[in-house]
Amino acid sequence: MTESIITLFHHPHSRSAGVRVLLEALGAPYEVRFIDFKAGANRTPEFLALNPLGKLPTIRYRGTVVTEQVAIYIYLADLFPAAGLAPAFDDPRRGSYLRWIALYGASFEPAVVDRAMKRPDIDAATSAYGSYDAILQTLVEQLGRGDYLLGERFSAADVLWGSALRWTTSFGIVPELPAIRAYIERVGAHPAFARAAELDAGLIAGQGG
Repeated sequence: MTESIITLFHHPHSRSAGVRVLLEALGAPYEVRFIDFKAGANRTPEFLALNPLGKLPTIRYRGTVVTEQVAIYIYLADLFPAAGLAPAFDDPRRGSYLRWIALYGASFEPAVVDRAMKRPDIDAATSAYGSYDAILQTLVEQLGRGDYLLGERFSAADVLWGSALRWTTSFGIVPELPAIRAYIERVGAHPAFARAAELDAGLIAGQGG
């Protein structure tokens, strides 16, 4: 039977937390399938058939499985254009929007993981992201140009970056610079963040903590 709503395979303490915020911001119809990491639910044959890497986020809609944060954010925001969280294909801001979503997955997250794991720096010429410092400087400079990554327009890119920066600053992986702190607060003020947090608190409580 064709699925009429999105299925989010989810654990609140994973990268799928931001996807739940996005779904709430989009007003999208969705259901949650809790993935219990402690019980190894992400390593079962059933889940690995959906995502062979055993990772979240993973979604399924109308028989199609989508994995990888960047793909999911682009896919969902384009799926619900009425929410206004993605510039249209002919909008001049579309290129910048895609750039910032792609930069997160291709450069920022690898740089942050390398820094968190205390891996030695490699030559910027051969690094996929150049250097951690360059990525951070690029981000801070962009945040100084407007309230959001696209200036005054809030988009799915801000849900992605706002969620990630809140998590990475809380663990001290990314410095809580004034521009970053102010951005986290602006993005986090969107009602979708509070709704998702409330729903996730209930989900965790229902699972016994």
